[in-house]
Amino acid sequence: MQFLKAELQRLANTCLWSWAGWRAAWASEKSLRQWTLANLASAALAFSLDLTPGERAVILGLGLMILAMELVNTAIEEVVDYISDLRDPRAGKAKDCGSAAVALAAIAAGVAWGVILLG
Repeated sequence: MQFLKAELQRLANTCLWSWAGWRAAWASEKSLRQWTLANLASAALAFSLDLTPGERAVILGLGLMILAMELVNTAIEEVVDYISDLRDPRAGKAKDCGSAAVALAAIAAGVAWGVILLG
């Protein structure tokens, strides 16, 4: 019973920390807010069109993946900026790679929409 209580507390803490991370990113990252609006529009379209449940799942899942990548990108940028304010090619590379991850997730979502609508 003690194990279950500890695991439930750990889950509650994880939820609180995740929510705090979302709120912090939402407050400071315009791109997260923009991607969230794009995802709401995409989800509305996915539910208004005659799609299969699998097609909807792909669209919704990839939309969430874009948001996840945006949060990872934000985390990378914050850590790089915390470590140093000096310009270093490695810092630029880390930030660019985070941005590329967001772009690839967005391209994947666009490809999925294209295949679903044109297929």
